[in-house]
Amino acid sequence: MDVVVVGGGPAGRALARACAARNLDTTLVDPNPERPWRATYAAWVDELPADAPVAVSTSRARAVTTAEHVIARGYAVLDNEWLRRLPGDVRVVAGRVVAHTGGTATLADGRVLTGRVVDATGTAGGRAAQTAVGVVVPAGSARPFVGADEALIMDWRKPPAATTADPTFLYAIPVSADEVLLEETSLARRPGLPLRELRLRLHARLARHGIPVPRDEERVRITLDGRARDGAFGAAAGWVHPATGYSVAAALRRAPVVADAIAEGRKVTRSAAERTVRTLRLRGMEALLALPPDDVPEFFNSFFKLSGSLQRDYLGGHDDLRGTARAMLRLFDSVSWGMRARLVFPVQSAKSAGTPG
Repeated sequence: MDVVVVGGGPAGRALARACAARNLDTTLVDPNPERPWRATYAAWVDELPADAPVAVSTSRARAVTTAEHVIARGYAVLDNEWLRRLPGDVRVVAGRVVAHTGGTATLADGRVLTGRVVDATGTAGGRAAQTAVGVVVPAGSARPFVGADEALIMDWRKPPAATTADPTFLYAIPVSADEVLLEETSLARRPGLPLRELRLRLHARLARHGIPVPRDEERVRITLDGRARDGAFGAAAGWVHPATGYSVAAALRRAPVVADAIAEGRKVTRSAAERTVRTLRLRGMEALLALPPDDVPEFFNSFFKLSGSLQRDYLGGHDDLRGTARAMLRLFDSVSWGMRARLVFPVQSAKSAGTPG
């Protein structure tokens, strides 16, 4: 075979589709290819390729920090069934890869697959994580939090109940024409904030508005500072944005580019700009982890006061070094002198210290 993609998540399947479209003999290895996907994948509309499988989208978004910000930018939830779909000429192998080189992948049962091996197994290592607990409720029940044709990207107002000082926000997005996902989210913490604390806070928000708690829940844990591997794809290549946890849009955008490189026999490596951008973003995450909990909403208030182009510069291109540096410098210039000192000389805060649970 020409290509062996190791990992059957959204990134691995996007690459497998792109390789097959270039007439490459493609195999995808997934430990459990029939397991349903329970995660909700979303992205800014303008970061998605034109053929992205959008299930539902809004024309605007909103953020609540120490003030309210309306964001004139579309937001989309992706169609998981489409993301899972593979063309018939992609061979799917159920198994776990225990070792691989550039040209072979060895499975736990002893089988060996040969071909150009691409690691799309997700993050490895790292301790900082974004965690979240969410439930899906009828759109009418979600009206206290989010309106029609909008996505609530983050609402930093404190929940009615909490047992730690860690800052969390409510994330509320439509997942269908008549349902909304409400998710209590810890943006970044080392280690990740325990799910039971997030569950407590989410249920308290729902109870305040008399919203029954659904039985099913979505649980999220995204490693933000895992090792980036050259020649890998998706989160395995360090594409998780440490300020958002997003990586799927980048995988959908870049799958054709990487497939072209594979078809032409070229190496897939991270550029110097890509490495530097990731380093800057990780430093930004460390600064955020160091802020006292009550300062976090004010930090994001300053961020959402930036121009739309600067916000996109920081949240978007993985290798846009100039845009990333420009956005970070402008944000630094816009915050108070006290916050500047805390960003430059970070100390451990409650978000990175051990807390009960």
